[in-house]
Amino acid sequence: MFCICLYNSCSDSPEKTPDWIWNPDEEEEEADPPVDVREKPRFIWIDAAANFPDYANSKENIETDLAKVQECGFTDIVVDVRPSMGDVLFHSSIAEEVTKLDYWSPTGYIYYERTETWDYLQAFIDAGHALGLRVHAAINTFTGGHRYLYGLGEQGLLFREPDKKHWATVLNLETGLTNTMDIQDDSYGAKFFNPAHEEVQEYLLTLLGELAQYKVDGIFLDRCRYDDMRSDFSQDSRTKFEQYTGQTIDHFPDDILLPGTSTLPSSQPPYFKKWLEFRAKTIHDFIVKARARVKSVNAEIIFGVYVGAWYSSYYEYGVNWASPRFDTAASYSAWATSEYNTFGYADHLDYLLLGAYAPANRIYGSGEWSVQGFCSNAATLLMGDVAFAGGPDVGNWEVPEGTDVRQAVTNSVDAAIHVSDGYFLFDLIHVKKYDYWNELRNGIEQYVLSYKF
Repeated sequence: MFCICLYNSCSDSPEKTPDWIWNPDEEEEEADPPVDVREKPRFIWIDAAANFPDYANSKENIETDLAKVQECGFTDIVVDVRPSMGDVLFHSSIAEEVTKLDYWSPTGYIYYERTETWDYLQAFIDAGHALGLRVHAAINTFTGGHRYLYGLGEQGLLFREPDKKHWATVLNLETGLTNTMDIQDDSYGAKFFNPAHEEVQEYLLTLLGELAQYKVDGIFLDRCRYDDMRSDFSQDSRTKFEQYTGQTIDHFPDDILLPGTSTLPSSQPPYFKKWLEFRAKTIHDFIVKARARVKSVNAEIIFGVYVGAWYSSYYEYGVNWASPRFDTAASYSAWATSEYNTFGYADHLDYLLLGAYAPANRIYGSGEWSVQGFCSNAATLLMGDVAFAGGPDVGNWEVPEGTDVRQAVTNSVDAAIHVSDGYFLFDLIHVKKYDYWNELRNGIEQYVLSYKF
């Protein structure tokens, strides 16, 4: 059985590291504390859809699996309570609760129905806290509907309420400016909101205020971003961009991004970089509002985000998760303005979860696209503004022929945790499917035993 960190509340100030997060700059007050306060947290994510058949109707399954999680050495769980279709798995006055989600069954791709009415999130809080685990809630942020594969249908607010179509993102496609709700094929299954839309933001802030009323230890925002490079080119965003720059865009969207462009263009339109800056500002400013809303309800809740570790191309999603002190333009002049770093939001977070999703044969290394390299790079980008935990996706990663994938799972703990402030793993369903419990237990045990208690 591994030692679990003690509960401590975190400060409302982003400049102070929450007490439970390992900080190498802090000296121990006691020579031989009974619990090593330097022990770094280990997070495991619990995706809503993938795990729905196991947990939607069974508190017993939740309790059994969380006991395994705790015994394995994890200290924190992150429960996805707003899947990409945008309904919720907690009690809300403004959002509908999830009654069915898609998953792969032995007979194919189907819905799993929820028949129970007990509070899904509360069941995880009760079971997790009883085991000494910290319990965090995660939401898919700027999504509001989903059109599923294989003709399964669609769900979510944007499908139920057609009068909210103006909330949905407008895409700059080769065929012209297109509201995502008008796309009938599978190319844009998750239906994103326009992050700049004020009604969208207020709706989500209200939802976060409701979520903060639960006795969760933290709230993490997932998909707190734009859909991709081609999003959002609505008239609302155009107006806000022109107000931001003080310029009138005569040829929209061509003066920003040529229709259909989805990656860094070799020949950049005149307002391209400034547009990327504007998008980063939009997400930055929402992060500030979201933090304030959560803390206004409960100042002790840890506020954070999940992001992908591939910072060199994350501008495509309108996100600058680095420290505002990191000079982005000096390293990424191809797409960053001299003001882009201003909208780094790391200093507004209490914690950051980093998807260091490298292939299984790239556990150790430097630079992007190894687990260790992703985490080392993040430490440089974050500049100590926020603690973070990085780690792999052990179910969807590439496994080249000859790779010892079980050893890779064990090694991922070592590779990530020693250059991060913790360890993060996606997803619990993969651990169960491939029976990685022993491999993770071994990796965590090696880390824990590296300290003297």
